[in-house]
Amino acid sequence: MSEEPNPGVRQLADLARLTPARIALGRSGASLPTREVLRFGMAHAQARDAVHAPFDADDVASRLAELRLEVIRVESAACSREEYLRRPDLGRRLSSGSREALTVRRGDFDLSIVVADGLSSTAIHQNVVPFAAMLLPLLARQGLRLAPVVVGREARVALGDEIGAALGARAVAVLIGERPGLSSPDSLGAYLTFAPRAGLTDAARNCISNIRPGGLAYEHAAFKLSWLIAEAFRRSLTGVGLKDESDLALEADAAGKLAISR
Repeated sequence: MSEEPNPGVRQLADLARLTPARIALGRSGASLPTREVLRFGMAHAQARDAVHAPFDADDVASRLAELRLEVIRVESAACSREEYLRRPDLGRRLSSGSREALTVRRGDFDLSIVVADGLSSTAIHQNVVPFAAMLLPLLARQGLRLAPVVVGREARVALGDEIGAALGARAVAVLIGERPGLSSPDSLGAYLTFAPRAGLTDAARNCISNIRPGGLAYEHAAFKLSWLIAEAFRRSLTGVGLKDESDLALEADAAGKLAISR
């Protein structure tokens, strides 16, 4: 008669089916099973590839234009991927040519959307266009005046502050490839800053992380960001003073729709 599995082992196996996190991997003697060692090596390679894969800014700009968006391409002060990785400060500043190109486009805008390669061009290639397609109708309902969308190469989050200030936008939303994890090399982040200007810290921003099919769904993330944008304009702030309570608003909206259906 075969032995019943340990209840704790069963619970871990059930949990492992719900998450890509490395739990309940099993063992072979004193080590991991070969399949898990190989899976780890593959995940590490995918994370490295996400950081170093070339950013196809032309393709991203073209696909954003299909959403009827005006697109401007810019570059940071980092001249290469190698310099970008060694000098994070350069990724936070515009090149002189890009700064001049944005200054002549300055206008009376509510929101500037910046698409930045960050540390995962893979995340941008795969996720930014479908996410933008979900976000734009929500922004249209708010009646916001959008600046031309800026696609930035070798960009860090803080580059959005200089871009938003140069364009004269009241707020900036940076959609950026996040630092790859061993189970998520394709994670997109969204950072919102009210009254952008050079020199701000992350305490002045709100962040929505892990936007991707295997993480936070595009529709849910778009609702969160649109809610934060509306609240930022209502309260004239972002960052530590603005708590993300969008889930409560989403629950209230769902409850209202249920009541109407009855």
